[in-house]
Amino acid sequence: MTSNVMPTYSRLPVTFDRGEGVWLWDDNNKQYLDALSGIAVCGLGHSHPAVHRAICKQSEKLLHTSNIYRIAVQEQLADRLTEKSGMDNVFFCNSGAEANEAAIKLARKYGHERGIDVPAIIVMDFSFHGRTLATLSATGNAKIQKGFEPLVEGFIRVPYNDIAAITAAIEQNPNIVAILVEPIQGEGGINIPASDYLNQIRNICDQHELLMMLDEIQTGMGRTGKFLAFQHNGILPDVCTLAKALGNGVPIGACLASGKAATLFTAGNHGSTFGGNPLACSAALAVLETLDKDNLIASAEPKGLAICSGLAELLQDNNHIIEIRHKGLMIGIELDTPCTELVALALAKGLLINVTQEKIIRLLPPLIIDDMQIKQLIDTLAMLIAQFTAHNPHVSDHAA
Repeated sequence: MTSNVMPTYSRLPVTFDRGEGVWLWDDNNKQYLDALSGIAVCGLGHSHPAVHRAICKQSEKLLHTSNIYRIAVQEQLADRLTEKSGMDNVFFCNSGAEANEAAIKLARKYGHERGIDVPAIIVMDFSFHGRTLATLSATGNAKIQKGFEPLVEGFIRVPYNDIAAITAAIEQNPNIVAILVEPIQGEGGINIPASDYLNQIRNICDQHELLMMLDEIQTGMGRTGKFLAFQHNGILPDVCTLAKALGNGVPIGACLASGKAATLFTAGNHGSTFGGNPLACSAALAVLETLDKDNLIASAEPKGLAICSGLAELLQDNNHIIEIRHKGLMIGIELDTPCTELVALALAKGLLINVTQEKIIRLLPPLIIDDMQIKQLIDTLAMLIAQFTAHNPHVSDHAA
């Protein structure tokens, strides 16, 4: 069967027809446990009643006006986000890439207002910030940049979790105006930095009058056990970007700013036709209310620990496991060999997972996952890993 959709994805041979909670059913009525949440989007699972009600209720009233008018539900969402984050104001858009574009523009405007004609932003190896030209240029992945040169200038790349490299870059370039970093690298392989990494970056930014900009598109909305990952560190960034789970599947992005960054944009500096429309904001408000009402954020860490402990126990004698790591319900299982085949093998067993950086199984289950579903996830994945490492001729015994 042919398709007129551009082939920008190597799609798996499945079409989902409906979903409920952590479950999806394909068009043959086969059931799957979704341990990926649409890549950290459906934190409340599929077809959540509160989100469904909010969408239906708002769609009966109004979908779109324009940002040239006030939008009451947008202002309500901004109030809730600033209250929960400690930030000062919000720009709404439609995706994570757009939120990061806004952050990049904020940094450049900040630089120009300080008299820096060619402002530069420090970014990290193995980062992922989006696929627009600017966010693609900020991303630390040469593979996805190939073929789209010339890239946008103004980004200085350093290794992740390396404070000395940041300090050296600042000493060598007087045009640096900001540092853009993920609290945990998702696409990069669930890379979790030192516990004080963000605190040190905050101190460096204060010392050199730089903007600290955090990409919380994957880490935000409770996935790490706090509403925003930076809240583990007791700090406040100048800019923070959100998307993915904010709308639980309804496209919405947000660029939050505080302090000196909050006053940079003025009328005409930036905009979005659809950003912050009533439908998306109503869905996002329902997500926030549900996270609080059902105490889902506090449950992310014990649930993530249960998954990792269960996998570690069942795979303790498997010499091909390099590390099982997590922060809340961001989980990475690193093998000693490429294991992208596991995605299709898991699909056949009714389990949705992802492999990033070729060797790291990434799990991003919905925050609503319960104990029975956690057990099913553990048992199925441990069996698949055991079978894969036992029968794959390319696996080498790194412990030998």
